[in-house]
Amino acid sequence: QAQLVESGGGLVQPGGSLRLSCTVSKFSWDVATIGWFRQAPGKVFAGVACISTKYGVTTYADTVTGRFTISRDDATNTVYLQMNNLKPEDSALYYCAAVKNPTARLWRYQYDYWGQGTQVTVSS
Repeated sequence: QAQLVESGGGLVQPGGSLRLSCTVSKFSWDVATIGWFRQAPGKVFAGVACISTKYGVTTYADTVTGRFTISRDDATNTVYLQMNNLKPEDSALYYCAAVKNPTARLWRYQYDYWGQGTQVTVSS
């Protein structure tokens, strides 16, 4: 059973930055897609960004394009989400997810394994 552990959430002021990490274990890292999703109270569960561990292709939601960057470290089976110019509407519980499909997109039902989530709060 795959295990995903997120870290890096916290409280930040508008315009600030955070970097989330997701370390994946017990999983076929080489042929997968790792994604970040978020859930805010009263809002739709949404895809944020994903990356193919085989092809390196990245996909971003329109709401974060130009502000967030997803990357991976194959040596440590870790995916990062660098979040810059954060806005209050980015506040949410952020989840990391994985699927054994290197061409998956930002559709939550494609993903089989999920982390516990890390809270991001953007507030002054």
